[in-house]
Amino acid sequence: MAAAVGRRPFLVGAVQRSLRYDTSRPLPPADIDGIAMAKPFASSADLAAKEQTLEVLAPGVYALTAEGDPNLGAIEGGDFLVCFEALATPTAAKKWLTKLRQHTDKPVRYLVLSHYHAVRVLGASAFDAEIIVAHEKTKFLIEERGQQDWESELGRMPRLFDDPDSIPGLTWPTVTFNDTLAIDLGGDRGELVLKHLGRGHTAGDIVAWLPQQKILFAGDLVEAQAALYTGDAFHREWSSTTLDNVAALGAEQLVGGRGAVARGKQAVDAAITQTRGFLTDMIREVATVQQRGGTLKEAFEACHAALAPKFGGWPIFEHCLPFDVSRVWDELRGIEWPVIWTGERDREVWNQLQD
Repeated sequence: MAAAVGRRPFLVGAVQRSLRYDTSRPLPPADIDGIAMAKPFASSADLAAKEQTLEVLAPGVYALTAEGDPNLGAIEGGDFLVCFEALATPTAAKKWLTKLRQHTDKPVRYLVLSHYHAVRVLGASAFDAEIIVAHEKTKFLIEERGQQDWESELGRMPRLFDDPDSIPGLTWPTVTFNDTLAIDLGGDRGELVLKHLGRGHTAGDIVAWLPQQKILFAGDLVEAQAALYTGDAFHREWSSTTLDNVAALGAEQLVGGRGAVARGKQAVDAAITQTRGFLTDMIREVATVQQRGGTLKEAFEACHAALAPKFGGWPIFEHCLPFDVSRVWDELRGIEWPVIWTGERDREVWNQLQD
């Protein structure tokens, strides 16, 4: 269970060098004779601003969505706030907090991190939270690969890193837990229950569940019409028992990691079903190629052909799929623990599968 390691969660691990990726290489322009243009690396060409929308899901319960960019949440307690996710930089997080402050001026007591990925955590210092909460495996993953993930995601998604120089260092939780951690919101507000429902998007995903209001902040375990990133995932567990556990909560509103808020039981079920379908389709296609002795490139092509008609129009589909297929391939070959992504490995996989 949770064990606090300090009251004030300062970010530690000062940046030792400027993390400035050359996101333009190797991206040649279209040939004048009509040869197809190479796909821009990951989301390096996704530079258009997305409209952010703050939604009030219930009294004192807020969600920020942004047309397929990462979602966030906030829940009011009696005299404090619990915030869910932190964005990629303090500068980006401050813009969210400015919107939130139009509704409440309560201080942030808890900042909950659903998992360790850089675009979800490196803006933490903006919240001035008393306590940063994460799963114990998330803390381990930060220790094991947090710096590499930071550099990888900056290269893949430069637009999300609004003012990267504002990041003071890696984000560290001050409270971790293994299974369940309940936060009493005070008065008649009920509890906010943080739960680990199984391995999925990472080894340490947690959700934030409001049983009284039946509202679930699912992190990247569920996406609502947005592509899944699964480069650090456990696909078979995620697509079966973990999503079964998500569904069993019986949420009537669900905020996924990306995409619109799912409102109503039918929409919640649809988001879970779509997420499961994305995973099971990849597992099936990669397994089929492996069983006939095919290559990783052939598995990627089979997955793209199978998934694009259903999911190809969703945000970051083309960005995610090469990394997703690479991880499925490893997992089905018996590589249990995800290989660490680095900027160099990102480019190698991208170029191998997209050429």
